[in-house]
Amino acid sequence: MIDSNLPRLDRLSALLSALAPRISTNSGPGTGEHTLWINLLAFTGSPPHGVVIAPSSCIAEGDVALWVHLEGPAAPMLMCEFAQPLRLPLADADVALQLAVQTLWTEMVAPRCGQPAMLTHAGNMLFIGLLRHLVAHPNTEFGLFSGLNDPRIAKALVAIHTNPQASWSLESLSGYAGMSRTLFATQFKNVMGTPPGKYLSRFRLLVAQRAVLSGRGLKEAARQSGYRDVSALSRALGQARERVLPKI
Repeated sequence: MIDSNLPRLDRLSALLSALAPRISTNSGPGTGEHTLWINLLAFTGSPPHGVVIAPSSCIAEGDVALWVHLEGPAAPMLMCEFAQPLRLPLADADVALQLAVQTLWTEMVAPRCGQPAMLTHAGNMLFIGLLRHLVAHPNTEFGLFSGLNDPRIAKALVAIHTNPQASWSLESLSGYAGMSRTLFATQFKNVMGTPPGKYLSRFRLLVAQRAVLSGRGLKEAARQSGYRDVSALSRALGQARERVLPKI
């Protein structure tokens, strides 16, 4: 049981910063591969009773929906969590999420003045509400939401998401989680599906790739992501390209 007197762990703010979500109400030409589609489910003449979250490739014409364009380095990680469409009944959701869905629905079916700004704010509320729900009720046996659901593993994940450039080691991360190194390594792999070192390396690489794509030099990208020098980052980027390119 978590001590109610302890400061509440913010499991999402650092992750949201690394996701950099941008809400829109139409797919547009720049939907991209790191875009989620959130569809509001409702029977004719009735308010929404649920939502579906899926990759943008699952878009259906005529749906009352919005798009979440993930423009930060953690986008590929979150997209993996929604490889399959997820249906969430609103009866299982908290009041804040239900309110965000109702606001979106009202604005979409009966537009009023200031609708674009309202949709953006309500869309952000909906997206955060969905992430909160999935952290509290993970939909898979292991993965990002399962890790954030575990109070001790979540501490290590928040530390990585907040400061990927720090000199993290198994010892320092396990200490952050308040666990022995062996127990931490075992539990991390059980809930995340990957060892802590591999997760850290992947997140650092994603941060570095995003920095390079944003026009920052290799030196600055290495500093932001935690690589010890430009040579180490160059090797990692080269290896990543080789894994993506098809063999000839």
